[in-house]
Amino acid sequence: MTDISNISALMQDIGNRAKAASASLASATAAQKQTALFAAADAVWAKRDQIIAANALDMEYGQKKGLSPAMLDRLMLDTARVQSIVDGLRAVGGQADPVGAVLAEWDMPSGLHIRRVSTPLGVIGVIYESRPNVTADAGALCLKAGNGVILRGGSESFHSSGAIHACLVDGLRAADLPADAIQLVPTRDRVAVSEMLQMTESIDVIVPRGGKGLVGLVQREARVPVFAHLEGIVHIYVDKAADPVKAMQVVLNSKTRRTGICGAAECLLIHRDIAAGLGQDLVNMLMNAGVEVRAGDGLSGTLAATDDDWGQEYLDAIIAARIVDDVDAAISHIRTYGSGHTDAILTEDNVTAEHFFARLDSAILMHNASTQFADGGEFGMGAEIGIATGKMHARGPVGAAQLTSFQYLVSGNGATRA
Repeated sequence: MTDISNISALMQDIGNRAKAASASLASATAAQKQTALFAAADAVWAKRDQIIAANALDMEYGQKKGLSPAMLDRLMLDTARVQSIVDGLRAVGGQADPVGAVLAEWDMPSGLHIRRVSTPLGVIGVIYESRPNVTADAGALCLKAGNGVILRGGSESFHSSGAIHACLVDGLRAADLPADAIQLVPTRDRVAVSEMLQMTESIDVIVPRGGKGLVGLVQREARVPVFAHLEGIVHIYVDKAADPVKAMQVVLNSKTRRTGICGAAECLLIHRDIAAGLGQDLVNMLMNAGVEVRAGDGLSGTLAATDDDWGQEYLDAIIAARIVDDVDAAISHIRTYGSGHTDAILTEDNVTAEHFFARLDSAILMHNASTQFADGGEFGMGAEIGIATGKMHARGPVGAAQLTSFQYLVSGNGATRA
C-alpha cells in the first residue's frame, strides 16, 4: 500500500488496483459471486461482536462531534441491524445474476442477428456518510453486477465500515476472486474524496449517498459521471377521501419509524375539507409522538410554519404541515418544493390517486403506503446503493441490475453492406 500521507498516490494506487480487479470480476461466474456474498454474510455474523465494538468507537466519535439523535441512529449498529446486513448480503447473493442477460434480440433483413446484452459498468466509486451498512450494501451490489468498487465511508463510520469491509474481503477470498474488487479508502482525510472525483482513468461512475452538502459537492466537482439523489424532501398528501385509520397509521410510520432516512416524510399536505377534523388529528398524533410540527395557517402545531419550512429535509423529528385546497394544489406544492425522490397520496378515490400519479414525476410515487418503503430492500432488490432522482440511466432504488450497462453482440454469415 502506498504511504497514506500521500493521498494522491494512495488513491491512484487504489484506482489502478480496482481497475485491474474489475477486468477479472467482469468474467466471474454467477456461482463465484454468490459464494463470495454468502461467505461475506457468514463472516459478518461470525464477527458481529467485533463489528458492534468498532461501532461503539464510531458512536463515541459521533457524540463528540455533536451529531443529532437522528444521525446517531443512522450510525448505530446493534445485533438486529447486523442481522439485517447479513440478510441483505444473502438476498443479493441469491438473486439472478444481472450480467450477461439478453435484454433484447432480433434479426435484420441484412442477415445480421443482434443481441443487446447486459455488462458491468467497470469501477464504481461510492462516497457515503454515517450509515455503515452502506459498506455492505454497496459492496454486495457492485460485486453482483460484476463491478469493482472503491468505498469512501463517512468519518463517523470509519471503524464500523472497516470491520464490515474486512468481512467482504473474506468473502472474495473464499470465492477465489480478487480482494481488490472491493476496496475501502483507509483515511478520513477529505482530500481522498476530491481525488476520487477526478479519477476518470480508473473510475467509471461515482455514487454519492448522503446529505445535500455531500451530493452538491460531488455534482459540482466531479469529472467522473455521477448517479445522485438530492434531498429526500418527501411529501404525503392526505386527500378528502382518505381512510382515517389508514391515514393515522401511514403518516405516523412515514415520519417516526426512522426520522433520519431519506424516505422519512418531511411535509404533510392536508385537503381543506378535512383540515379541522382528520387533519388536526394527524397533527396532534405527531406531536404526541414527539414530533415538532411546523404548521401552516388553519392548523395548530408546535410552531407556526414559515416560508423556509417548505422544501426542507429535516432528517429529524420535525415535519411541516399545510392545508391545500385540493389534489391539484398538493401537486403544485410538490412540484415547487419537492426533490423528485418520493411522494405519497392517501385516498380511497382511485381516480384521484391516478391523477396524482400522472401529474407528478418523482422517482417513487406511493398510494396508501408508508414512504418508509422507499428502499431497495423493500422493492425486492436485496439492498440498494442509493435512490437516484435523476433521469439518466438509473432512477429510483439502484440495485444490482441498475449497476450494469449493455453492449450489442452482432453475428452474420459473411454479411456485407451495400
